[in-house]
Amino acid sequence: MTVVDHPVDLEVRRSRPVLAALTHGQGLAGVVILLVIAAAGIAAPLLTHYGPNEQIEGANLLGASAQHWFGTDQVNRDVFTRSLYGIRINLVIVLVAVPLGAIIGSLAGLVSSINPVADVIAQRIFDVILAFPLLILAITLVAITGPGVGPVIAVIVAAEIPLFGRLVRTTVLKVRELPFVESAEVIGAGRWWVLRKHVLPNAIEPLGVQIALSMSVAVFAESAMSFLGIGVRPPDPSLGSIIAGAIPNLDANPAYAVGPLVIVSALVLSFLLIAQSLGRARRI
Repeated sequence: MTVVDHPVDLEVRRSRPVLAALTHGQGLAGVVILLVIAAAGIAAPLLTHYGPNEQIEGANLLGASAQHWFGTDQVNRDVFTRSLYGIRINLVIVLVAVPLGAIIGSLAGLVSSINPVADVIAQRIFDVILAFPLLILAITLVAITGPGVGPVIAVIVAAEIPLFGRLVRTTVLKVRELPFVESAEVIGAGRWWVLRKHVLPNAIEPLGVQIALSMSVAVFAESAMSFLGIGVRPPDPSLGSIIAGAIPNLDANPAYAVGPLVIVSALVLSFLLIAQSLGRARRI
């Protein structure tokens, strides 16, 4: 007698490697780093009594101290405070732009894997987007709209669409050729039933890894755009713009640049550790 697994049991078994990846080793380290940084950004008003744009009398380019952990900048603002509020902006951009790009790209990839005409159109659009390096795309868009949070999100979304579109398309085409999918079609299963029950669940699995990788790139992209002056508008705090302001003042206050750089590096590292752990879980 053949025992048929209950759908819930299958879902539990599929989720176990992912949960194990995020609760052990590198995955756990990545989650902890990300949560600590996110909590620091959320709790910014509780961790500092300065405002992000508050100018402190007599505090011009002070070095790191117990009162100013990252020192102060050239206009007497507390760098640690601005870095905490910069975390908020960075994470909001990343957590909005990457999922939005993933949704649009995945839908485009799914449609292109089913419809040959849509496939040709989608692939040409993807080629056009990929022909522009990220920063060139950012400069072009900002030249039209001006800098700000909206253009940064739009650039990251545009850059992610072809990545997720081609990932989903390739995965769907591979899964459709697998024996269990062909068997379902042979016994009379409808096209949309096979797509919903067999193809899509297996096509979605690689998205978690790509989302984590894309978030690490998005952290760097937002910081790079703000560093170049085409990202978040001053005086709003951004980790990239803080680092840019620190470059001419490294002699007076090295912590001015080191603090925000450590935060950006830790954010990128956290997403990379999560991506690596999820990728390892997929191979289990």
